[in-house]
Amino acid sequence: MKRVLYSGVALIALVATANAGCPPVTVNDMQGVAPGKYPQQYELVEFQGLGGCELEFSENPDIAALNAKIRGNPTELPPVAERLPEEPLVVAPYDEIGKYGGVFDVLSNATEAGTSDFLSVRHVNLVRFADDLQTIVPDIAKDWEWNDDFTELTFFLRKGHKWSDGKPFTAEDVKFWYDNLALDSNVIEKPKDYVLVAGERMNVVVVDPQTVRFELPAPKPGLLAHFATSYAQGFQPKHFLGQFHPDINPDADKLAQSMGFEDGYAVIAAYYGSSDWTDTPTPMLNSPDKLDKLPANTMPTLESHILVSESTEGRHLVANPFYFQVDTAGNQLPYISEQDEIFVNENEVRILKLVNAEVDYKAQSLQLPSAPLLLENQEKGNYTVDLKPEITIPVFAFNVTHEDPEKRKVFGDLRFREAMSIAINRDEINEVAFFGLGAPRQYIGFSPAPSFVDPKWPAYKIEYDPTAANALLDELGMKDVDGDGFRELPNGEKLIVNMQFSTQGVAGQLVELVGQNWSEVGIQTTVKEVTPDEYRSAQSSNQLDIMMWRKSQPLAIVMGNNELWVPPFENYFGVRNGMLWAEWVDSNGSSGVEPPEYVKQLMEDITAFQSTLPGTATSDELGARLVANITENLLFIGAIQAPAPIYHNNNLKNFPEFKTQSYEYYRTTPYRAEQWYLDE
Repeated sequence: MKRVLYSGVALIALVATANAGCPPVTVNDMQGVAPGKYPQQYELVEFQGLGGCELEFSENPDIAALNAKIRGNPTELPPVAERLPEEPLVVAPYDEIGKYGGVFDVLSNATEAGTSDFLSVRHVNLVRFADDLQTIVPDIAKDWEWNDDFTELTFFLRKGHKWSDGKPFTAEDVKFWYDNLALDSNVIEKPKDYVLVAGERMNVVVVDPQTVRFELPAPKPGLLAHFATSYAQGFQPKHFLGQFHPDINPDADKLAQSMGFEDGYAVIAAYYGSSDWTDTPTPMLNSPDKLDKLPANTMPTLESHILVSESTEGRHLVANPFYFQVDTAGNQLPYISEQDEIFVNENEVRILKLVNAEVDYKAQSLQLPSAPLLLENQEKGNYTVDLKPEITIPVFAFNVTHEDPEKRKVFGDLRFREAMSIAINRDEINEVAFFGLGAPRQYIGFSPAPSFVDPKWPAYKIEYDPTAANALLDELGMKDVDGDGFRELPNGEKLIVNMQFSTQGVAGQLVELVGQNWSEVGIQTTVKEVTPDEYRSAQSSNQLDIMMWRKSQPLAIVMGNNELWVPPFENYFGVRNGMLWAEWVDSNGSSGVEPPEYVKQLMEDITAFQSTLPGTATSDELGARLVANITENLLFIGAIQAPAPIYHNNNLKNFPEFKTQSYEYYRTTPYRAEQWYLDE
């Protein structure tokens, strides 16, 4: 077995003779208490045994008033000891035991744009990464166990754990999520790769109320890391959503129709959406005329805070009265009572609000070119800005399945993409836009580069060489026919590359400088900033000339999710290419455009790669071939890998120094936002 539960027998014996009251252990002052099995946290019996004490529980004094804002919750709350699981997770705060209260103010771009920052503040999943970004630790699950060949993953849940409405959370909620949501085409049209193994479904077995086993058709060691990094939670409330699912409740449609919906699936869509992105609009936005007939404003959650109001202007949340974590003094978390999110799509307005200290935390959509203004006003605004490495790299992807056949022919020619890569003056751009803090990089799929990556690939075709770029374009037959200084397509038609970008995905200064470099070798460009929603819609409908966003993933995530390697090479929220290749793959060749052989090889290799143990010769061989294929074919042209700002108000306490400014480990999740507090 790869993981085993700790033995609690000796610890239980210690508790029997313990003194009441436990030492308020923090990460910076362990008070003589030894670390537990996992860093910065303990299971209750483990902590009491190591501390020689018995933990007494306390609650937010405002919890009853907060609970009253949650429509559908019981009006009278049971005592905190009864709301907590019998096996709560005990969290060691970073610096000190926190204070209850306050409103955590954040801003996002729009309802489903630039929101992962805020989502991650309240996020939970079965497991998560610790803040070393290497160690996976328990979260909703109290532990897990692999079998020897990575074909069975068993999770052990917490006895007595409850949803935010006080109803029991059990293994049935994991199975319901998998069987009735993730794999039901009436809910999610196409299963995501991370719920499949080598393209086949898993079998989710309820062993008992606190034990659930994933039985895999082939090895997939990266499945655990998927749960540790993904916004897609491996559980949903069967008692709530199940009443509207026809496979769970034979009268689901009748119940839904009594509430004004077409059928039960329409109610599930109102609460859960049509994907597993967890901030899709609730009935408060998409069914306000039916809201009073529904049982609650939003479905129950296991997260630290629950949504209580939503509009096109923003959202408001309150602390979950049944949250499963306590600190080492026995205080139920979270410390912060409420969260408020407003939507601002204009980058200049977002930056102004940060400068004016109207926000408590922000990282997503902040690009390095905005750092000087933010840094200049730190002291005046009583906030701190840290510059931290980005895992991803901004990329440029010419639309290889463009609707215009002449553009498709040129963009699909590797010589054109090579010319466009070596026409970029990355060193100059690094100095001008990134203050010399970045480094030119080619996109290789992985970041950081695993040991199997040949050092030549991160530097592939990044040397500035406009002479060679011009020669390649000449070879393609792209000439300046009308004498305006810009090349036409080989058939003589005008070529203008429209560069639409969103600041959430890539810095505007970078786009403008790259467009200028390309114009210098005769490729005419136009640059236009659009909202994230506009960009994503145009990208997914195959309407863009070139796609621009940040891209790359650590090895651990690639092991659990193949999306960077299979057309269209990412989900709706990332940078995509080859939309018609994706259509061909999804339709088994009945529509779309057949991808070239190297793309088919990528698809075959990623499936095999995910089923091999990292570090083995077979795994390294497959990984090396994946990198060579994706890099050499320049579907995504890398630019500059640079740090990015992380902003937080100085009144926000227990806020640690992040290792990266990145989405890949799900932003704040490793840094335990439930123990942040406001000292105002």
